[in-house]
Amino acid sequence: MTEFALTLWVWESTGSATAVALLGFFSQIPRIPITLFAGLIVDSPTARLRDRLTRKRLMMLGDAVAALSTVGIGLLYLSDSLHIWHLYLAATFNGGFSQIQSLAYQTSISTLVPPAQLLRANSMNSVVHYGAAILGPALAGVLYPLVGLLGIVGIDLVSFGVAIATLCTCHIPQPPLRAEAELETLFAKLTFGFREVWRQPTLRALLLISALFWFFHDFGGAIYDPMILARSNGSAVVLASTASAAGLGGVIGAVLLSVWGGPKRRVTGMLAGFVGAGLSKTVFGLGRSPRIWVPAQFCSSLNFPLLGSSETALWMEKIAPEQQGRVFAANALVLQVVSAGATLMAGPLADRILEPAMVPTGHLANLLGGVVGTGPGAGMALLYVVCALAMVGVGLVGYWIPELKRLEHPLPKPDRATPG
Repeated sequence: MTEFALTLWVWESTGSATAVALLGFFSQIPRIPITLFAGLIVDSPTARLRDRLTRKRLMMLGDAVAALSTVGIGLLYLSDSLHIWHLYLAATFNGGFSQIQSLAYQTSISTLVPPAQLLRANSMNSVVHYGAAILGPALAGVLYPLVGLLGIVGIDLVSFGVAIATLCTCHIPQPPLRAEAELETLFAKLTFGFREVWRQPTLRALLLISALFWFFHDFGGAIYDPMILARSNGSAVVLASTASAAGLGGVIGAVLLSVWGGPKRRVTGMLAGFVGAGLSKTVFGLGRSPRIWVPAQFCSSLNFPLLGSSETALWMEKIAPEQQGRVFAANALVLQVVSAGATLMAGPLADRILEPAMVPTGHLANLLGGVVGTGPGAGMALLYVVCALAMVGVGLVGYWIPELKRLEHPLPKPDRATPG
């Protein structure tokens, strides 16, 4: 809800796609250096760290830091002192701790469920994520005109309290401590995840194809909100309806996947999700009204539980639980660099080049105006369609990569640690 409300506030204040995209960029930037150490922290390679920095405590820390940032934003808004740079600072502050929290959460799943149920467990996680995506924007779209940003912030603080209280009642197992962990050098610990992925061609191919898909996804995603706001005359209701459609599609896709159990060949499921998401987003970008946007966004989100759960299950099956923190951190670092670069480029490209080119008198209006229209938001729509088609291309190319085909075959199992 707060993210939605802040997006509206920034757009109302600036009308700039770059300003909105920078919220995502500043959230990504701190994740890059922190991710180098996040995997090491989550895996607790020493007995002292293991006792103090449990995965449960790390998740609670992430919520607490986010709550403090929300309090700061609320106080600044209340005193009429809130500026856009404050939001960028808060996004930077939250981004680093959020990375540690998400790694602790993700790596805890494989300690709670058996390997055969990993895909179902990850699809249930998608239900939680997309369920929030349904309710959050819908409530924020209705309440923002009534209670403003301050009211949304107050609700956000209550949610953090519920999250921390829930964690206090849960038991989150810690992975066994590896006997050789205490003897490794710091450099070896920090680079373990990269070395583990890079030495296996199949895992290397999986990481590279994922990075390429998410580059184009985040490139288009960076101008998603401003594109809709520009083409709907800044309507919070329209933006909320597309966000809720995304949430509904994700929940239904996750529920169907949980019931089904997913495809036997998980690489096939991942690539099919890439293609399906790209095709749906192409239709979304070509649309010019909620009549097209809402069903297209629903269809797009149907694919993400399939592609995300399939990919995550592959990683969890191939990497031992006590090594997942560092390997997942290495993967996250690659994806964050890719995402940050895409997010940083998208806003200026839209604002300075494509939007002026797609006004009725622009130099691309005659050539492409019949496809994406002209006027406000048309340049961003053009960029969104190009990125969506590239996502389709990534999925199709993946079917021809031999290393991905071999990924379904059993890999050499890493040495499992024994409880100390």
